[in-house]
Amino acid sequence: MKAKLPPLLIIDDERNMRLSLEAAMIDEGYTVKSVDSAEQGLALLEHEAVFMVITDARLSGMSGYVFLEQVRARWPNLPVLIITAYATPRLAVEVIKAGAIDYLAKPFAPEELLHAVARCAERHALLLDNAALRAHVGEVYQLDCIIGEAGVVRDLRQLIQTVAPTNATVLILGESGTGKELIAGALHALSQRHQANYVRINCAAIPETLLESELFGHEKGAFTGALKQKLGRVEEADGGTIFLDEIGDMSRPLQAKLLRFLEDGTFTRVGGNEELKVDVRLIAATNRDIVDAIRRDQFREDLFHRLNVVQFRPPPLRERGDDVLLLANHFLRQFSQAMNKSIQGFSRAAAAQLQAHHWPGNVRELRNVIERAAILENSAEIMPESLPDFQLETRLRKRSDVLPANQSLDELMANYEREIMTTALECNHFSLTRTAEQLKISRHALRYRMQRLNICPETAFEEEPTAASGKDSSR
Repeated sequence: MKAKLPPLLIIDDERNMRLSLEAAMIDEGYTVKSVDSAEQGLALLEHEAVFMVITDARLSGMSGYVFLEQVRARWPNLPVLIITAYATPRLAVEVIKAGAIDYLAKPFAPEELLHAVARCAERHALLLDNAALRAHVGEVYQLDCIIGEAGVVRDLRQLIQTVAPTNATVLILGESGTGKELIAGALHALSQRHQANYVRINCAAIPETLLESELFGHEKGAFTGALKQKLGRVEEADGGTIFLDEIGDMSRPLQAKLLRFLEDGTFTRVGGNEELKVDVRLIAATNRDIVDAIRRDQFREDLFHRLNVVQFRPPPLRERGDDVLLLANHFLRQFSQAMNKSIQGFSRAAAAQLQAHHWPGNVRELRNVIERAAILENSAEIMPESLPDFQLETRLRKRSDVLPANQSLDELMANYEREIMTTALECNHFSLTRTAEQLKISRHALRYRMQRLNICPETAFEEEPTAASGKDSSR
Protein backbone atom coordinates (compact mmCIF):
# COMPACT_ATOMS: atom_id res chain seq x y z
CA MET A 1 0.00 0.00 0.00
CA LYS A 2 2.75 2.47 0.96
CA ALA A 3 4.43 2.27 -2.44
CA LYS A 4 1.28 3.67 -4.07
CA LEU A 5 0.77 6.49 -1.57
CA PRO A 6 1.62 10.09 -2.43
CA PRO A 7 4.47 11.58 -0.40
CA LEU A 8 4.20 12.63 3.24
CA LEU A 9 5.11 16.27 4.00
CA ILE A 10 7.21 17.19 7.08
CA ILE A 11 7.51 20.82 8.21
CA ASP A 12 10.00 21.66 10.95
CA ASP A 13 12.50 24.52 11.27
CA GLU A 14 14.83 22.45 13.49
CA ARG A 15 17.12 20.61 11.08
CA ASN A 16 17.93 17.68 13.38
CA MET A 17 14.26 17.08 14.23
CA ARG A 18 13.32 17.31 10.56
CA LEU A 19 15.99 14.83 9.52
CA SER A 20 15.04 12.47 12.35
CA LEU A 21 11.38 12.46 11.33
CA GLU A 22 12.31 12.01 7.69
CA ALA A 23 14.56 9.02 8.45
CA ALA A 24 11.87 7.36 10.59
CA MET A 25 9.25 7.69 7.84
CA ILE A 26 11.59 6.48 5.08
CA ASP A 27 12.49 3.44 7.21
CA GLU A 28 8.75 2.60 7.29
CA GLY A 29 8.55 2.72 3.50
CA TYR A 30 6.94 6.15 3.05
CA THR A 31 8.01 8.70 0.45
CA VAL A 32 8.86 11.97 2.19
CA LYS A 33 9.00 15.65 1.26
CA SER A 34 10.42 18.01 3.92
CA VAL A 35 10.65 21.80 4.23
CA ASP A 36 11.67 24.16 7.04
CA SER A 37 8.79 26.63 6.99
CA ALA A 38 5.00 26.69 6.73
CA GLU A 39 5.25 29.09 3.78
CA GLN A 40 7.33 26.54 1.85
CA GLY A 41 4.86 23.86 2.82
CA LEU A 42 1.92 25.82 1.37
CA ALA A 43 3.89 26.47 -1.82
CA LEU A 44 4.61 22.75 -2.20
CA LEU A 45 0.95 21.85 -1.68
CA GLU A 46 0.02 24.16 -4.55
CA HIS A 47 1.56 21.83 -7.11
CA GLU A 48 2.06 18.45 -5.46
CA ALA A 49 -0.28 15.96 -3.80
CA VAL A 50 0.57 14.53 -0.36
CA PHE A 51 -1.43 12.14 1.79
CA MET A 52 -0.74 13.97 5.10
CA VAL A 53 1.34 16.71 6.77
CA ILE A 54 3.41 16.53 9.98
CA THR A 55 4.23 20.02 11.26
CA ASP A 56 5.72 21.55 14.36
CA ALA A 57 3.39 23.96 16.13
CA ARG A 58 6.00 26.72 16.59
CA LEU A 59 7.90 27.68 13.47
CA SER A 60 9.86 30.73 12.45
CA GLY A 61 7.48 32.81 10.36
CA MET A 62 3.97 31.35 10.00
CA SER A 63 3.12 29.08 12.93
CA GLY A 64 1.84 25.55 12.60
CA TYR A 65 -1.56 26.70 13.89
CA VAL A 66 -1.94 29.32 11.15
CA PHE A 67 -0.72 26.75 8.64
CA LEU A 68 -3.48 24.40 9.86
CA GLU A 69 -6.11 27.12 9.28
CA GLN A 70 -4.82 27.69 5.75
CA VAL A 71 -4.90 23.98 4.96
CA ARG A 72 -8.43 23.56 6.37
CA ALA A 73 -9.64 26.38 4.13
CA ARG A 74 -7.92 25.21 0.92
CA TRP A 75 -7.53 21.42 1.29
CA PRO A 76 -10.17 20.38 3.84
CA ASN A 77 -9.58 16.65 3.37
CA LEU A 78 -5.81 16.77 3.94
CA PRO A 79 -4.83 15.33 7.38
CA VAL A 80 -2.46 17.50 9.47
CA LEU A 81 -0.59 16.15 12.53
CA ILE A 82 0.63 18.81 14.99
CA ILE A 83 3.75 18.28 17.14
CA THR A 84 4.58 20.66 20.00
CA ALA A 85 6.87 20.91 23.03
CA TYR A 86 4.40 23.20 24.80
CA ALA A 87 1.50 20.83 25.32
CA THR A 88 -1.46 21.52 27.58
CA PRO A 89 -4.81 19.71 27.69
CA ARG A 90 -6.61 22.91 26.66
CA LEU A 91 -4.30 23.41 23.68
CA ALA A 92 -4.80 19.82 22.59
CA VAL A 93 -8.58 20.30 22.55
CA GLU A 94 -8.27 23.54 20.57
CA VAL A 95 -5.97 21.97 17.97
CA ILE A 96 -8.28 19.01 17.40
CA LYS A 97 -11.26 21.36 17.16
CA ALA A 98 -9.33 23.41 14.59
CA GLY A 99 -9.13 20.34 12.37
CA ALA A 100 -5.89 18.54 13.17
CA ILE A 101 -6.04 14.78 12.63
CA ASP A 102 -3.90 14.20 15.73
CA TYR A 103 -1.71 15.95 18.30
CA LEU A 104 1.60 14.74 19.79
CA ALA A 105 3.46 16.31 22.69
CA LYS A 106 7.27 16.22 22.81
CA PRO A 107 8.90 14.01 23.80
CA PHE A 108 6.80 11.26 22.24
CA ALA A 109 7.44 7.59 21.64
CA PRO A 110 8.25 6.73 17.99
CA GLU A 111 5.44 4.18 18.06
CA GLU A 112 2.91 6.96 18.71
CA LEU A 113 4.01 8.82 15.59
CA LEU A 114 4.14 5.70 13.42
CA HIS A 115 0.65 4.68 14.57
CA ALA A 116 -0.78 8.11 13.72
CA VAL A 117 0.84 8.09 10.26
CA ALA A 118 -0.37 4.53 9.57
CA ARG A 119 -3.93 5.59 10.37
CA CYS A 120 -3.67 8.45 7.87
CA ALA A 121 -2.25 6.11 5.23
CA GLU A 122 -5.12 3.69 5.77
CA ARG A 123 -7.61 6.57 5.62
CA HIS A 124 -6.15 7.75 2.30
CA ALA A 125 -6.42 4.26 0.80
CA LEU A 126 -10.06 3.99 1.94
CA LEU A 127 -10.89 7.36 0.37
CA LEU A 128 -9.41 6.20 -2.94
CA ASP A 129 -11.37 2.94 -2.77
CA ASN A 130 -14.61 4.80 -2.02
CA ALA A 131 -14.01 7.19 -4.92
CA ALA A 132 -13.43 4.26 -7.26
CA LEU A 133 -16.61 2.54 -6.05
CA ARG A 134 -18.64 5.72 -6.54
CA ALA A 135 -17.20 6.14 -10.03
CA HIS A 136 -18.26 2.63 -10.99
CA VAL A 137 -21.57 2.36 -9.11
CA GLY A 138 -24.13 0.50 -11.17
CA GLU A 139 -21.55 -0.83 -13.62
CA VAL A 140 -21.56 -4.61 -13.59
CA TYR A 141 -19.41 -6.30 -16.19
CA GLN A 142 -19.83 -10.05 -16.28
CA LEU A 143 -19.66 -12.68 -18.99
CA ASP A 144 -23.44 -13.09 -18.68
CA CYS A 145 -23.87 -9.53 -19.97
CA ILE A 146 -22.76 -10.76 -23.41
CA ILE A 147 -26.05 -12.31 -24.50
CA GLY A 148 -26.41 -14.57 -27.51
CA GLU A 149 -26.54 -18.18 -28.64
CA ALA A 150 -25.01 -17.76 -32.10
CA GLY A 151 -21.84 -19.81 -32.57
CA VAL A 152 -19.68 -16.70 -32.98
CA VAL A 153 -20.95 -15.31 -29.66
CA ARG A 154 -20.29 -18.59 -27.84
CA ASP A 155 -16.75 -18.61 -29.26
CA LEU A 156 -16.35 -15.00 -28.14
CA ARG A 157 -17.30 -15.82 -24.55
CA GLN A 158 -14.91 -18.78 -24.55
CA LEU A 159 -12.06 -16.59 -25.79
CA ILE A 160 -12.78 -14.02 -23.06
CA GLN A 161 -12.55 -16.73 -20.40
CA THR A 162 -9.23 -17.90 -21.86
CA VAL A 163 -7.61 -14.47 -22.21
CA ALA A 164 -8.97 -12.67 -19.11
CA PRO A 165 -6.67 -14.29 -16.47
CA THR A 166 -3.57 -13.25 -18.42
CA ASN A 167 -1.97 -9.79 -18.63
CA ALA A 168 -2.04 -9.79 -22.43
CA THR A 169 -2.76 -6.52 -24.22
CA VAL A 170 -6.05 -6.77 -26.13
CA LEU A 171 -7.31 -5.04 -29.29
CA ILE A 172 -11.06 -5.11 -29.97
CA LEU A 173 -12.13 -4.35 -33.55
CA GLY A 174 -15.74 -4.04 -34.62
CA GLU A 175 -18.56 -1.82 -35.74
CA SER A 176 -20.12 0.70 -33.40
CA GLY A 177 -22.69 -0.86 -31.09
CA THR A 178 -21.41 -4.44 -31.23
CA GLY A 179 -20.44 -4.60 -27.53
CA LYS A 180 -16.74 -3.74 -27.49
CA GLU A 181 -17.06 -2.10 -24.08
CA LEU A 182 -18.81 -5.18 -22.66
CA ILE A 183 -15.89 -7.33 -23.81
CA ALA A 184 -13.36 -4.99 -22.18
CA GLY A 185 -15.34 -4.93 -18.92
CA ALA A 186 -15.68 -8.71 -18.85
CA LEU A 187 -11.94 -9.12 -19.44
CA HIS A 188 -11.24 -6.96 -16.38
CA ALA A 189 -13.95 -8.58 -14.23
CA LEU A 190 -12.55 -12.07 -14.89
CA SER A 191 -8.90 -11.04 -14.50
CA GLN A 192 -6.65 -11.21 -11.45
CA ARG A 193 -6.86 -7.40 -11.40
CA HIS A 194 -10.62 -7.30 -10.81
CA GLN A 195 -10.29 -5.76 -7.34
CA ALA A 196 -8.18 -2.87 -8.68
CA ASN A 197 -9.43 0.11 -10.70
CA TYR A 198 -10.96 -0.23 -14.15
CA VAL A 199 -10.45 3.10 -15.93
CA ARG A 200 -12.06 3.98 -19.27
CA ILE A 201 -11.15 6.76 -21.70
CA ASN A 202 -13.00 7.56 -24.91
CA CYS A 203 -10.23 8.97 -27.10
CA ALA A 204 -12.75 10.49 -29.53
CA ALA A 205 -14.60 12.39 -26.78
CA ILE A 206 -11.58 14.32 -25.44
CA PRO A 207 -9.95 17.15 -27.46
CA GLU A 208 -6.61 16.15 -28.92
CA THR A 209 -4.81 18.90 -26.97
CA LEU A 210 -6.09 17.53 -23.63
CA LEU A 211 -5.94 13.79 -24.26
CA GLU A 212 -2.25 13.45 -23.35
CA SER A 213 -2.81 15.30 -20.07
CA GLU A 214 -5.87 13.15 -19.32
CA LEU A 215 -3.92 9.99 -20.02
CA PHE A 216 -0.52 10.76 -18.45
CA GLY A 217 -1.26 13.75 -16.20
CA HIS A 218 0.51 17.12 -16.08
CA GLU A 219 2.68 19.25 -13.84
CA LYS A 220 1.74 22.68 -12.53
CA GLY A 221 2.28 25.32 -15.21
CA ALA A 222 2.61 22.79 -18.03
CA PHE A 223 0.08 24.81 -20.04
CA THR A 224 -2.42 27.62 -19.57
CA GLY A 225 -4.88 26.57 -16.90
CA ALA A 226 -2.61 23.94 -15.33
CA LEU A 227 -2.81 25.49 -11.85
CA LYS A 228 -1.66 22.39 -9.99
CA GLN A 229 -0.26 18.94 -10.60
CA LYS A 230 -2.76 16.42 -11.98
CA LEU A 231 -2.39 12.66 -11.89
CA GLY A 232 -3.09 10.85 -15.17
CA ARG A 233 -5.61 8.09 -15.72
CA VAL A 234 -2.78 5.54 -16.08
CA GLU A 235 -1.81 6.32 -12.48
CA GLU A 236 -5.42 5.85 -11.37
CA ALA A 237 -5.36 2.46 -13.08
CA ASP A 238 -2.10 1.34 -11.45
CA GLY A 239 -2.50 -2.34 -10.60
CA GLY A 240 -5.69 -2.54 -12.65
CA THR A 241 -6.90 -2.13 -16.23
CA ILE A 242 -7.25 0.85 -18.56
CA PHE A 243 -9.60 0.71 -21.55
CA LEU A 244 -8.87 3.10 -24.44
CA ASP A 245 -12.00 3.25 -26.59
CA GLU A 246 -11.87 4.70 -30.14
CA ILE A 247 -8.08 4.53 -30.14
CA GLY A 248 -8.15 4.99 -33.91
CA ASP A 249 -8.90 8.69 -33.29
CA MET A 250 -5.69 9.24 -31.28
CA SER A 251 -3.14 11.59 -32.88
CA ARG A 252 0.12 10.13 -34.19
CA PRO A 253 2.36 12.06 -31.73
CA LEU A 254 0.38 10.64 -28.82
CA GLN A 255 0.44 7.21 -30.46
CA ALA A 256 4.24 7.35 -30.22
CA LYS A 257 4.07 8.09 -26.48
CA LEU A 258 1.55 5.32 -25.98
CA LEU A 259 3.87 2.91 -27.79
CA ARG A 260 6.65 3.78 -25.37
CA PHE A 261 4.27 3.31 -22.43
CA LEU A 262 3.30 -0.14 -23.72
CA GLU A 263 6.92 -1.24 -23.85
CA ASP A 264 7.67 -0.99 -20.12
CA GLY A 265 4.89 0.97 -18.39
CA THR A 266 6.97 4.17 -18.12
CA PHE A 267 5.72 7.66 -18.93
CA THR A 268 6.32 11.34 -18.17
CA ARG A 269 3.65 13.83 -17.18
CA VAL A 270 3.05 16.76 -19.52
CA GLY A 271 5.54 19.49 -18.55
CA GLY A 272 7.54 17.15 -16.33
CA ASN A 273 10.94 15.46 -16.53
CA GLU A 274 10.54 12.67 -13.97
CA GLU A 275 10.05 9.23 -15.47
CA LEU A 276 7.24 7.36 -13.73
CA LYS A 277 6.18 3.74 -13.97
CA VAL A 278 2.91 1.89 -13.38
CA ASP A 279 1.63 -1.65 -13.70
CA VAL A 280 -1.41 -1.46 -15.98
CA ARG A 281 -3.13 -3.86 -18.37
CA LEU A 282 -4.23 -2.05 -21.53
CA ILE A 283 -7.28 -2.89 -23.63
CA ALA A 284 -7.93 -0.83 -26.77
CA ALA A 285 -10.85 -0.71 -29.17
CA THR A 286 -11.83 1.04 -32.39
CA ASN A 287 -14.64 0.89 -34.93
CA ARG A 288 -12.36 2.20 -37.70
CA ASP A 289 -10.88 0.06 -40.46
CA ILE A 290 -7.47 -0.14 -38.81
CA VAL A 291 -5.70 -1.49 -41.91
CA ASP A 292 -7.06 1.39 -43.99
CA ALA A 293 -5.95 3.85 -41.28
CA ILE A 294 -2.43 2.40 -41.40
CA ARG A 295 -2.37 2.66 -45.21
CA ARG A 296 -3.46 6.30 -44.97
CA ASP A 297 -0.65 6.94 -42.45
CA GLN A 298 -3.23 7.83 -39.78
CA PHE A 299 -2.28 5.00 -37.42
CA ARG A 300 1.17 3.66 -36.60
CA GLU A 301 1.73 0.11 -37.79
CA ASP A 302 4.17 -0.61 -34.94
CA LEU A 303 1.54 0.46 -32.40
CA PHE A 304 -1.01 -1.81 -34.09
CA HIS A 305 1.32 -4.79 -33.75
CA ARG A 306 2.04 -3.90 -30.12
CA LEU A 307 -1.67 -3.67 -29.30
CA ASN A 308 -2.66 -6.71 -31.35
CA VAL A 309 -1.42 -9.39 -28.92
CA VAL A 310 -4.94 -10.83 -28.68
CA GLN A 311 -7.62 -9.61 -31.07
CA PHE A 312 -11.38 -9.72 -30.55
CA ARG A 313 -13.91 -9.14 -33.35
CA PRO A 314 -17.46 -8.98 -32.03
CA PRO A 315 -19.79 -9.83 -34.93
CA PRO A 316 -22.33 -7.31 -36.25
CA LEU A 317 -25.91 -8.05 -35.23
CA ARG A 318 -27.00 -8.82 -38.81
CA GLU A 319 -24.72 -11.89 -38.74
CA ARG A 320 -26.12 -13.31 -35.49
CA GLY A 321 -29.39 -14.81 -36.77
CA ASP A 322 -31.92 -15.58 -34.02
CA ASP A 323 -29.92 -13.53 -31.50
CA VAL A 324 -31.89 -10.51 -32.72
CA LEU A 325 -35.08 -11.78 -31.09
CA LEU A 326 -33.18 -13.15 -28.09
CA LEU A 327 -31.72 -9.71 -27.41
CA ALA A 328 -34.99 -7.96 -28.23
CA ASN A 329 -36.83 -10.02 -25.59
CA HIS A 330 -34.03 -9.38 -23.08
CA PHE A 331 -34.30 -5.60 -23.57
CA LEU A 332 -38.10 -5.77 -23.53
CA ARG A 333 -38.06 -7.45 -20.10
CA GLN A 334 -35.74 -4.73 -18.79
CA PHE A 335 -37.79 -1.82 -20.11
CA SER A 336 -41.15 -3.37 -19.21
CA GLN A 337 -40.02 -3.76 -15.63
CA ALA A 338 -38.54 -0.25 -15.48
CA MET A 339 -41.74 1.27 -16.94
CA ASN A 340 -44.03 -0.93 -14.83
CA LYS A 341 -45.66 -2.43 -17.93
CA SER A 342 -46.67 -6.04 -18.60
CA ILE A 343 -45.64 -6.46 -22.23
CA GLN A 344 -45.12 -10.18 -22.83
CA GLY A 345 -43.37 -10.30 -26.20
CA PHE A 346 -43.64 -9.46 -29.89
CA SER A 347 -46.36 -10.15 -32.42
CA ARG A 348 -45.32 -12.35 -35.35
CA ALA A 349 -45.34 -9.37 -37.70
CA ALA A 350 -43.21 -7.27 -35.32
CA ALA A 351 -40.76 -10.17 -34.87
CA ALA A 352 -40.46 -10.51 -38.65
CA GLN A 353 -39.78 -6.80 -38.97
CA LEU A 354 -37.00 -7.00 -36.37
CA GLN A 355 -35.39 -10.03 -38.01
CA ALA A 356 -35.46 -8.52 -41.49
CA HIS A 357 -33.83 -5.21 -40.54
CA HIS A 358 -30.12 -4.82 -41.34
CA TRP A 359 -29.21 -3.18 -37.99
CA PRO A 360 -26.45 -0.78 -39.06
CA GLY A 361 -26.29 0.44 -35.43
CA ASN A 362 -26.07 -3.15 -34.13
CA VAL A 363 -27.07 -4.01 -30.54
CA ARG A 364 -27.12 -0.36 -29.48
CA GLU A 365 -29.65 0.42 -32.22
CA LEU A 366 -31.77 -2.61 -31.24
CA ARG A 367 -31.80 -1.52 -27.60
CA ASN A 368 -33.02 1.96 -28.56
CA VAL A 369 -35.70 0.51 -30.84
CA ILE A 370 -37.03 -1.73 -28.06
CA GLU A 371 -37.02 1.15 -25.56
CA ARG A 372 -39.08 3.23 -28.01
CA ALA A 373 -41.48 0.35 -28.61
CA ALA A 374 -41.96 -0.26 -24.88
CA ILE A 375 -42.80 3.42 -24.40
CA LEU A 376 -45.36 3.49 -27.21
CA GLU A 377 -46.98 0.07 -26.83
CA ASN A 378 -50.19 -0.19 -24.79
CA SER A 379 -51.13 -3.82 -25.55
CA ALA A 380 -49.80 -7.11 -24.22
CA GLU A 381 -47.26 -7.52 -27.03
CA ILE A 382 -45.22 -5.26 -29.29
CA MET A 383 -47.04 -4.55 -32.55
CA PRO A 384 -45.40 -3.36 -35.81
CA GLU A 385 -46.94 0.10 -35.34
CA SER A 386 -44.75 0.63 -32.25
CA LEU A 387 -41.56 -0.06 -34.23
CA PRO A 388 -39.91 2.55 -36.47
CA ASP A 389 -40.33 2.16 -40.23
CA PHE A 390 -36.53 1.81 -40.56
CA GLN A 391 -36.49 3.79 -43.82
CA LEU A 392 -33.79 6.18 -42.58
CA GLU A 393 -31.84 3.38 -40.88
CA THR A 394 -31.95 1.27 -44.05
CA ARG A 395 -30.02 3.99 -45.87
CA LEU A 396 -27.21 3.52 -43.31
CA ARG A 397 -26.50 -0.06 -44.37
CA LYS A 398 -22.86 -0.96 -44.45
CA ARG A 399 -21.68 -1.37 -48.04
CA SER A 400 -18.29 -2.49 -49.29
CA ASP A 401 -16.48 -1.64 -52.47
CA VAL A 402 -14.69 -4.98 -52.29
CA LEU A 403 -16.42 -8.22 -53.27
CA PRO A 404 -16.61 -10.79 -50.44
CA ALA A 405 -14.01 -13.50 -50.73
CA ASN A 406 -14.82 -17.09 -51.69
CA GLN A 407 -18.34 -16.40 -52.99
CA SER A 408 -19.65 -17.51 -56.37
CA LEU A 409 -21.63 -15.28 -58.72
CA ASP A 410 -24.82 -17.15 -57.76
CA GLU A 411 -24.15 -16.47 -54.08
CA LEU A 412 -23.42 -12.79 -54.73
CA MET A 413 -26.60 -12.43 -56.79
CA ALA A 414 -28.66 -14.17 -54.11
CA ASN A 415 -27.28 -11.82 -51.44
CA TYR A 416 -28.07 -8.81 -53.61
CA GLU A 417 -31.60 -10.08 -54.32
CA ARG A 418 -32.14 -10.75 -50.61
CA GLU A 419 -31.08 -7.18 -49.78
CA ILE A 420 -33.45 -5.70 -52.41
CA MET A 421 -36.40 -7.76 -51.23
CA THR A 422 -35.72 -7.08 -47.53
CA THR A 423 -35.57 -3.35 -48.21
CA ALA A 424 -38.83 -3.47 -50.19
CA LEU A 425 -40.58 -5.44 -47.43
CA GLU A 426 -39.42 -2.97 -44.79
CA CYS A 427 -40.55 0.02 -46.85
CA ASN A 428 -43.99 -1.56 -47.30
CA HIS A 429 -44.35 -2.62 -43.66
CA PHE A 430 -44.24 -6.31 -44.68
CA SER A 431 -47.35 -6.18 -46.81
CA LEU A 432 -46.97 -8.86 -49.47
CA THR A 433 -49.45 -7.12 -51.74
CA ARG A 434 -47.76 -3.73 -51.69
CA THR A 435 -44.28 -5.26 -51.92
CA ALA A 436 -45.28 -7.35 -54.95
CA GLU A 437 -46.77 -4.27 -56.59
CA GLN A 438 -43.60 -2.27 -55.99
CA LEU A 439 -41.36 -5.04 -57.38
CA LYS A 440 -43.82 -5.67 -60.24
CA ILE A 441 -44.13 -9.39 -59.57
CA SER A 442 -47.06 -11.53 -58.42
CA ARG A 443 -47.60 -12.32 -54.75
CA HIS A 444 -47.01 -15.99 -55.54
CA ALA A 445 -43.62 -15.13 -57.07
CA LEU A 446 -42.80 -12.93 -54.07
CA ARG A 447 -43.59 -15.70 -51.59
CA TYR A 448 -41.54 -18.18 -53.61
CA ARG A 449 -38.50 -15.87 -53.67
CA MET A 450 -38.84 -15.11 -49.95
CA GLN A 451 -38.92 -18.83 -49.17
CA ARG A 452 -35.94 -19.51 -51.43
CA LEU A 453 -33.95 -16.71 -49.80
CA ASN A 454 -35.06 -17.61 -46.24
CA ILE A 455 -36.77 -14.27 -45.51
CA CYS A 456 -39.45 -15.57 -43.11
CA PRO A 457 -42.43 -15.63 -45.55
CA GLU A 458 -44.78 -17.13 -42.96
CA THR A 459 -44.78 -13.98 -40.79
CA ALA A 460 -45.38 -11.35 -43.47
CA PHE A 461 -48.78 -9.70 -43.90
CA GLU A 462 -51.33 -11.11 -46.32
CA GLU A 463 -53.73 -8.51 -47.69
CA GLU A 464 -56.62 -8.72 -50.10
CA PRO A 465 -55.43 -7.45 -53.49
CA THR A 466 -56.88 -4.22 -54.79
CA ALA A 467 -59.02 -4.27 -57.93
CA ALA A 468 -56.11 -3.04 -59.97
CA SER A 469 -53.67 -5.52 -58.49
CA GLY A 470 -56.24 -8.32 -59.00
CA LYS A 471 -56.41 -7.55 -62.71
CA ASP A 472 -52.63 -7.43 -62.90
CA SER A 473 -52.19 -10.74 -61.16
CA SER A 474 -54.66 -12.50 -63.41
CA ARG A 475 -52.84 -11.61 -66.55
